[in-house]
Amino acid sequence: MNRYLKVCLPFLLSLAIFLSPACSQKTETPTTAAIEFTDQLGRTVRLDTVPQRIISIAPANTEILYALGIENRIVAVTDYCNYPPEVKDKPSVGGFSTPNIEKIIALTPDLVLAAPIHEAQIIPQLEAKGINVLALTPATIDEVLKAITLVGQVTGAEKKANNLVTGMQKRIKTVVDKTGSLSAEQRPSVLFIIWHDPLMASGRNTFHDQLVKMAGGVNTVTDEGYPSINLETVIQFDPAIILAGVGMGEGMDAPLKFAQEESRLRDITARKNNRVYGVDTDTSGRAGPRIVDALEEFARLIHPELFK
Repeated sequence: MNRYLKVCLPFLLSLAIFLSPACSQKTETPTTAAIEFTDQLGRTVRLDTVPQRIISIAPANTEILYALGIENRIVAVTDYCNYPPEVKDKPSVGGFSTPNIEKIIALTPDLVLAAPIHEAQIIPQLEAKGINVLALTPATIDEVLKAITLVGQVTGAEKKANNLVTGMQKRIKTVVDKTGSLSAEQRPSVLFIIWHDPLMASGRNTFHDQLVKMAGGVNTVTDEGYPSINLETVIQFDPAIILAGVGMGEGMDAPLKFAQEESRLRDITARKNNRVYGVDTDTSGRAGPRIVDALEEFARLIHPELFK
């Protein structure tokens, strides 16, 4: 080894060691990659980044975002988004079924959370403007849990979503563990009145129907959805328990007062046994985290001997 190398080799080795981490770091710098999700309408939604500006055009979706603790990313909601109370401070883009497309576009959201009611017209209009839309369409309590999980994945709040879902599952299990072994004779008949004029009730394939069954009751209405019924039908059903939706619209407690005071219903079992109760319509009808609150309330009202 010549004299030049003897002098320079230590320096060259040091330089190589110094530069190697920097070179390695440069080659391993990750690039932003798009992520694809499948929403509950079966649509593929492609996002380049985790959304930071979110608009919710469904009350249940708004409740999910707040439950995940990412309300600071919500830039707008609808006129009907009323829970939690602090949501009233958020700007509105209009009605639930008729959100203002121009307002939504002007707010430049990264993501809009939509519902089934928006599938035919609103979603296509938004996507035509290049706006990402994720549709949540849960029709059962299990699908509500999946919707929460999906929103957590899309928004980067996956851990919080998993914790929320786990907690809800435990509460559900607590109820069904007590009601699951009830015999047919131990399951009282239940009528859920949605509205009084015209008289409408909750039938099959509704959240109320599922809540009644899980809480240990039997829904008297076997028609699907929310059919109109008449007083003669209610008298024929002779429900042991009547649950009436309250807190919705200007009528507020009108369905409950009808069930409690209508003279032609005075001889039905629910009235004679003083088992007519008001239930918050939003809590029991929205596909969000509070659906488990509704289940627990249904269970206490239907089986107070099991749920004190």
